[in-house]
Amino acid sequence: MSERLVDAYDLVIFDLDGVIYLIDRPIAGAVEAVGELHRAGVPLAYATNNASRRSPEVADLLTGLGVPADAGEVLTSAGASAAVLAQRLPPGSKVLVVGAEALRAEVRDAGLEPVSAAEEKPAAVVQGYGPQVGWADLAEAAVAIRGGARWVATNTDRTLPSPRGPLPGNGSLVAALRTALGQEPDLIVGKPEPELFAAAARRVGAVRPLVVGDRLDTDIEGAVRAGMDSLLVLTGVHGPADLLAAEPERRPTYVAADLGGLFETADAARVPPAEVEGWRLEDGGGPRLTGDGTAIDALRLLVGLAWSGGDATKVTPDTSAARDALHALGLAA
Repeated sequence: MSERLVDAYDLVIFDLDGVIYLIDRPIAGAVEAVGELHRAGVPLAYATNNASRRSPEVADLLTGLGVPADAGEVLTSAGASAAVLAQRLPPGSKVLVVGAEALRAEVRDAGLEPVSAAEEKPAAVVQGYGPQVGWADLAEAAVAIRGGARWVATNTDRTLPSPRGPLPGNGSLVAALRTALGQEPDLIVGKPEPELFAAAARRVGAVRPLVVGDRLDTDIEGAVRAGMDSLLVLTGVHGPADLLAAEPERRPTYVAADLGGLFETADAARVPPAEVEGWRLEDGGGPRLTGDGTAIDALRLLVGLAWSGGDATKVTPDTSAARDALHALGLAA
C-alpha cells in the first residue's frame, strides 16, 4: 500500500480560517480529516494570525465544531505578540492596544498594562484584527507612534476569508496607519514570520512538520521561511490563478482541493509533478491541454508549466474534459 502524504511527517500545523473553518462554520471535510489524524495518532497544532480570539477560545470553538482541541495546541498571533512585548519592555509598561479584547487580555496576562489613549504615554502600540476597530482607535495609535511608541503588528493579512468572500483583514488596517504615518511597523509577529510554526514544532519536538494553509503570502511563505514542507488547500483565500503566479518564496510543496489531500500519496499532490495521470500539455500554436482526469491534476500540470517560465494563462483546451477542468479551476478563457 502506498504511503499517504501525511505519513512522512511528525506534526501537522494547520491554519484555521479558510482551512478548518470560515468564521464559525466548518469547511466541508475538515472535521473528518482531523478525526482521521487523531485516530492515526498524528500530533496536531493550529497556528492562526487572527488576533481576535485567545487560545482557549479557539480550542473551544474547534471542539464545538467537532474538532477536539486543547489550548496547548493553539498558537495565536495575539499571544505571540504579547510575549514578544513582554520580552522587550519592563514589567508593567503601558501598551496601547488596537484590536479585540482577546489582544488586551494577552497583553495584560504578559505583565503589561493595556491602555487606549495616546495621552497615557504608552511604550508600544500593538495592532491586531478586531471587528470593532475604527477611526478613533487608529487615530490614537498614530499619535502614540509619532510620540515615540514602538509599533508592533500581530499580522498583516490584507483579507480574511468568510462565507461572503474575502473581507478586510488586519493588514488593511495596518495599511491605513502606514499611509498616515509614512512608515512601516517596527515588528510584525505573525505569519509569514516563522515563529508561530517554529514554536509549534518546539512544543512537541517535531523534526519534520507539515504546514497546511490556504494563503500563499502567510501560510506558505511562512513555511518556506521556517524550512518546512507545506500543503496549499483551495478552500480559502488563494486559488489556482494565484498558485500559477506564485513567486519562489511562496510556492508550496503540495496542492490539494481540500484536506483530503493529506491522505493521498505524496506524488499525487506534489507540485510541480513528476508526471500527471490522464493529462498532457501539447504545443502547436500555443500550449494545449489534452486528455482527461481531475481538475486538481490538470492544475498541477499547469503549475509545472508556469513555474518553469511558461505562460499557463494561454493554455487552451483540446478536449471537452480539458475545457471542463479549466472552467472548474477558473482558468477558462
